[in-house]
Amino acid sequence: MVARSFIIITSAGMPGHPPADAVEGSMNGESRRKIEMGKRALEFSRAHPDTEPGTTTAMARLEQLLARATDTATAQRDGIIHVRAAAARKRELMRQMREAPIAHLAEVGRAAAREEHELGKTFTFKPGASTYLAFRTAARSMASSAQEHRELLAKYGLAQSVLDEFIQTLDQFDAALALGNDGRTAHVGATRELRSVATEIVRAVRLMDARNRQRFADQEQLFGSWISASTVLGTPARPGTQPEGGPPAGGEVRPAA
Repeated sequence: MVARSFIIITSAGMPGHPPADAVEGSMNGESRRKIEMGKRALEFSRAHPDTEPGTTTAMARLEQLLARATDTATAQRDGIIHVRAAAARKRELMRQMREAPIAHLAEVGRAAAREEHELGKTFTFKPGASTYLAFRTAARSMASSAQEHRELLAKYGLAQSVLDEFIQTLDQFDAALALGNDGRTAHVGATRELRSVATEIVRAVRLMDARNRQRFADQEQLFGSWISASTVLGTPARPGTQPEGGPPAGGEVRPAA
């Protein structure tokens, strides 16, 4: 008989969770603060409309950017959801495969190797393997080898229905891998887009700033309200940039202008 090979994956082979699955649960903090500032500036502008054509154009631009930020934040959140759902699904499928088909095929392989020495070497999936891809590669090799030698392995207790279920579960595992990859790609792309949109929002508010300073120069309360609305919170102000009538010192703010 020609020597055969069979891959054995021990039930202890449990990949760890890849670092790539650890993604942020929300948009970048700096981007969020800039977008929130844009919303405040827009609310102020709607409450105190201006007929100046340039201001009207800048306000329309700000509205468009904020709508874009909302859509992008939704895409980012969906990407996060897909990544987390895929991770949970992969862990569950791995558990199912280790407990049933992998354990079954490993025992069949060991029995066949003891009785038929021509089967040759057996391969053990190292418990230290730390990625889903490593698990998938080893499991696919095991299923492929079992399919190739199913008639011989049937003599030692191979259940074809268990093998068929194993292959179906591996297909589901591949789908979960794809979902996680797509979600991660969407999340990363949306995060970058939010940074870009947030920067454009700050620029749009800057275009409105000079006009509003002019409009409310003699109206201390409205002037202060505009400065507060158009300030990006959470970033220390640079020396000399805190305008008169703005938020109190020590509040860690930075004017958008």
